[in-house]
Amino acid sequence: MASRILVALDESPQARAAFRHALSTYPDAEIHVLHVNDPREWSSSDGMGGFYSEDAYERTQQSAEQLLDEAAEIAREYDAAVTTNTTVGKAAPGIVRYAEEHDVDHIVLGSHGRRGLSRFLLGSVAERVARRSPGSVTIVREEQSDREA
Repeated sequence: MASRILVALDESPQARAAFRHALSTYPDAEIHVLHVNDPREWSSSDGMGGFYSEDAYERTQQSAEQLLDEAAEIAREYDAAVTTNTTVGKAAPGIVRYAEEHDVDHIVLGSHGRRGLSRFLLGSVAERVARRSPGSVTIVREEQSDREA
């Protein structure tokens, strides 16, 4: 069984489901939770494309810190401790780089469930991570309802 697990966490329900999956499936593992702060989210909306607002960056950092605090609270529900971290960059390369630098055995992440043409046009972070990961990857689509469990 994998001993060091990386969970990529954003605000999506799929990412939260992936985090809960990792906590319940790997109770004895060292779990790292990573949020990648993408610079495209800090772009100015004043028409000066390519300009990055310091205020927008600060807001995304505060949002990331709150998300990671929530992750620590969820981990306590499972009597688990997690290591949390943020990095700046594009999601897929940031996740793979973190996994390589921290000797991660397994990555767990959520899928946004795009299908058909939109998947090909927009690309898939999960797919790119799965192709480039130094270890195995589990992609969690969504939380199961009580009826499915």
